[in-house]
Amino acid sequence: MKNVKIFAVAATLSLISFGSFAAQQINQPTNDMQKIGVISAANSTSISGLEAKLSQQAQEAGASSYRIISVTGNNKLHADAEIYK
Repeated sequence: MKNVKIFAVAATLSLISFGSFAAQQINQPTNDMQKIGVISAANSTSISGLEAKLSQQAQEAGASSYRIISVTGNNKLHADAEIYK
């Protein structure tokens, strides 16, 4: 019984974390997607940090998805992404 409760809590928490990133990263836009702009993120030390910043910005801009078009830098990374609705 205790294992079932632990599993239920873990499953609930995993769903909450996925819901926080509404904008999803894509590799290629489909024909039904409309480009609505370009966003940038900077001063991150990892690719995953850049992805989190871009996802947050895309969500705030009302985009449903984003596509990273460039990443530059050595210790401090910078990325640009197109956002789509």
